[in-house]
Amino acid sequence: MEIVDRTENKILNRVEISFKWQHIGKATPSRKDVMNLVKTLEPGSNPELIIVKDCNTRFGQPLTTGLAFIYSSEDAMKVEPDYIFKRHESLRTGSSSTKKAVEAKVEEVVEEVVEEVAEEVAEEGGDE
Repeated sequence: MEIVDRTENKILNRVEISFKWQHIGKATPSRKDVMNLVKTLEPGSNPELIIVKDCNTRFGQPLTTGLAFIYSSEDAMKVEPDYIFKRHESLRTGSSSTKKAVEAKVEEVVEEVVEEVAEEVAEEGGDE
């Protein structure tokens, strides 16, 4: 990946990176791939605060260009429209909706196990 332009936008509290990625002999990079590479190119950046926009691949060319925003805080990200957050939700490793879904499933399984153990104890009568 080659950084074409890097701008610090102090008004919006973000770093704006225009990039160009030659992927000769490889598949077109996904947004997740782009986010991971941007994270490595910008040390200290939080992957939860990276937004990839305008990611375009030319037909018949192994060239992808785009724009990535690295925000300084979650409050600064509020300038982005809701559809951008929905688009990036599945790309984030620690997204809150995924965590909530996993926690709910864990609670459900724990409740089932507790009920099974309680039934076994009740059947045995608890005498030893």
